[in-house]
Amino acid sequence: MRLKARNRIELHCDEDCPLAAVLRPRSSAEQWVVSERYEIAPWVPASEYVDCFGNLCQRFTLPAGDSAITVDSEVEVTEQIDVDRRAPAVPPGQLPDETLLYLLQSRYCPSDKMEERARDIVHGCAPGYPQAERIQDWIRENVAYRGGVSTESTCALDTLRGGAGVCRDFAHVGVALCRSLVLPARVVVGYLHELDPMDMHAWYEVFLGGRWFAFDATQDKPRGGRIVVAHGRDIADVAFLSNYGPLEITNMEVSVTAA
Repeated sequence: MRLKARNRIELHCDEDCPLAAVLRPRSSAEQWVVSERYEIAPWVPASEYVDCFGNLCQRFTLPAGDSAITVDSEVEVTEQIDVDRRAPAVPPGQLPDETLLYLLQSRYCPSDKMEERARDIVHGCAPGYPQAERIQDWIRENVAYRGGVSTESTCALDTLRGGAGVCRDFAHVGVALCRSLVLPARVVVGYLHELDPMDMHAWYEVFLGGRWFAFDATQDKPRGGRIVVAHGRDIADVAFLSNYGPLEITNMEVSVTAA
């Protein structure tokens, strides 16, 4: 299916503010960027680089006053995410080099403190996809989706203690629990068709059977129609804006429609 995603971000800064943005999806085996438009108003010189996770990042300095960033993307994506309940866990010694960092604990995913909880959750499940799927279902059944209960410093353990959070919190819990079972896992941010309310969205992927599988504990069934913008160890690696000076987001409008 082909989707059109639009993200318009209005900003204000009292003085010139350097920033890095992660707002452009990248073509891959799972999605193809058909066309895109990236506008900064007022226009300023910009550059782009690929970070260590393979994400497209843009750098520029916004002038003092009001500015707007608008990104329009038309992307061909799959209608359904893949499900393979026979996909096994890959033995650690056979994991590709690039997956090993997704086994490490990170700022929001303290997986080294969650193994006992994870083993209780997946008791009786075969190693691999069944474990990852059980973790996803457990999060959906035991963590309430609720805004305003987490902050920028909330980690997976905090979410488990509080029993509620939003999509990024659900993703952090899933990633941390999977990593504690030696299943490489990473946070993904992007867009989900027909998400309600519409916004940028976060989910996670687990490396099983030699490839990455998507999991989203905020949804009651596997759903495709996803545009991946970036992935990383946790949300700190995939912030859509990283500002190096005072900056206020005054408005943000996201839309995703079928092309």
